Amino acid sequence: MPTTPRKILVTSALPYANNAIHMGHLVEYIQTDIWVRFQKLRGHDCLYLCASDAHGTPVMLKAQELGMTPEALVGRFHAEHLRDFQRFHIEFDNFHTTHSAENRQLVEGIHARLQERGLLSWRSIRQAYDEQAGMFLPDRFIRGTCPVCGTADQYGDSCESCGATYAPTELIDARSVVTGSTPVQRDSEHLFFHLDRFGASLREWTRAGHLDPSVSRKLEEWFAAGLRDWDISRDAPYFGFPIPGATDKYFYVWLDAPVGYMASFLNLAGKAKGSGAPVPDFDEYWAEGATTELYHFIGKDIAYFHTLFWPAVLEGAGYRKPSGVFVHGFLTVNGQKMSKSRGTFIPAATYLEHLDPEYLRYYYAYKLGPGTDDIDLNLEDFVARVNSDLVGKFANIASRCAGFISRHGEGRLADRLGNAALFDDFAAAAPALAGHYEAREFGRALREIMALADRANQYIAERQPWALAKDPARSREVQEICSDGLNLFRLLMLYLKPVLPAMAARAEAFLRIEPLRWEQHDQPLLDHAIGQYEPLVTRIDPAAVARLVDAPRPVAPAPAPAPAAARPKAPTGKAAQEPAATIDIDTFLKVDLRVVTVLAAELVEGADSLLRVSVDMGGERRTVLASIRKAYQPEALVGRQLILVANLKPRKMRFGTSEGMLLAAGDDEAFLLAPDEGARPGMRVR
Repeated sequence: MPTTPRKILVTSALPYANNAIHMGHLVEYIQTDIWVRFQKLRGHDCLYLCASDAHGTPVMLKAQELGMTPEALVGRFHAEHLRDFQRFHIEFDNFHTTHSAENRQLVEGIHARLQERGLLSWRSIRQAYDEQAGMFLPDRFIRGTCPVCGTADQYGDSCESCGATYAPTELIDARSVVTGSTPVQRDSEHLFFHLDRFGASLREWTRAGHLDPSVSRKLEEWFAAGLRDWDISRDAPYFGFPIPGATDKYFYVWLDAPVGYMASFLNLAGKAKGSGAPVPDFDEYWAEGATTELYHFIGKDIAYFHTLFWPAVLEGAGYRKPSGVFVHGFLTVNGQKMSKSRGTFIPAATYLEHLDPEYLRYYYAYKLGPGTDDIDLNLEDFVARVNSDLVGKFANIASRCAGFISRHGEGRLADRLGNAALFDDFAAAAPALAGHYEAREFGRALREIMALADRANQYIAERQPWALAKDPARSREVQEICSDGLNLFRLLMLYLKPVLPAMAARAEAFLRIEPLRWEQHDQPLLDHAIGQYEPLVTRIDPAAVARLVDAPRPVAPAPAPAPAAARPKAPTGKAAQEPAATIDIDTFLKVDLRVVTVLAAELVEGADSLLRVSVDMGGERRTVLASIRKAYQPEALVGRQLILVANLKPRKMRFGTSEGMLLAAGDDEAFLLAPDEGARPGMRVR
């Protein structure tokens, strides 16, 4: 244990309070939680703070859409997020909200300090205005055609296709996301923070080891281009804090969001005063010159806010800068961006309906390092990794040894180790593993821990206690071998505890010990009664992963009905049946529709909605994966004639390749479309 415990404050980026937590978000919170748990396991005084990111135009519009107040929407997602985090064993010391009295007090105080020091000024700018909605539009609420590459439906500040950045006024055929109308340009007074005055100090700070080298190199592009003043205001209507002394002006959400870290600290201190617990001192952690440690865990998409704007605001207002900003990459699933159509855009709550949260904690940790590289959740590898490491290697040690202790040691570990040298080798790994955890080299730590697990299993296999147990005279030897095994298991559990806290609690109950502490790594457990062993972890069934991918996603609450005067009239007659968009006849004729006869149909194992349908298309056989399982029994389809989109590009899916698409109609139910009697397989539909 360190002689002088460190004082550490840790934060994760604030989850935005307008949607559910999904598996991509969890990368960051699991990474942070593991690091914090490790620090606490080492005996350090470590606080983990977070909050709901409550302000901004998206929250305001989402609340309007649902017929709620912004405060009610934020409250709903605050509770939902905290519930999901807790179920993934993410343990905050405090989870607050940026829409709070503490945050308003701090933001107004920072504004006053920046103003006193001449770091703020008002100026007039031209920006997009939606006349129909009566509001100025943030860049992300304007879409149109990219002026560089011509890709349609791009954001007002950057193109997802070619990566170009531009002003919203440069978009072609720009439209408001709020109403669909064409924005006009209007002048408005805005408040700017003089970021350019901090160029020298920011350059020094970003090069002083507070950031990953790759992040520091990326920031050089900003310095080379020259730091520009930062607009920290927004026009009404806006959900946020009003700017003191201004009319219909609000602080931009990105000013008050990181201040939410400080507000969560104040809120924690207030709770401590009321409970009699030690009260953390605000100045000890946040004042200029503070020697405590402050770390932010964030995603690379918001790196420049946390590594340029935020430290400059802190310096300008007389507060300390972070000790480090730890930036991680994005999550891909099966090598691709998360996708709703592929079933891989998965909310945290949906995952929990099918799988144990510690499976994901372990797999993410195995993939995580200290850099900004994206990590991939390969679902097949996920199953294999968890089953091999946690079941086949780690838990296997305890399950192999526990029964022999019950039968040959009367439920008690031996009073000495049979192989003290092996235990010492395992204990000697503690400093290196601690270094890996400290450096956020989680994957490296887990690989070394599993190599130790292999050695423990090899030792038990070589000594063969099951064979020795046949000779009653060797009961003492059996007890010592299995006591060795359980001591090695206990050490491995200690090393894995930051990653698998719930499993650690079950292992501690089985061993009948107090919560494990890092300082115990060189202390064997001897002459000690243990409990009855029950499986600590079970194998992942691949079918459970398939059900997760196919699971229906939570549906957002329906918007509240608009007042009658505001509701558009429902279309009637011909207008009600016309599609929203039209195509010409030449485009339609490119679709090759063919009559097919169903030769065979079967259930797709592991998929809740799919049938595998084999069809004859006039001498050519095709296989189609169709989402019609809930509407049709396989045997009822055999012999039926249907219509196939024959020139659709084959689609490789998790359960095979689909060579076309069967035409169906319906909203909630599927009704397959069929030709009249007399149609022949292969006949083109006209």
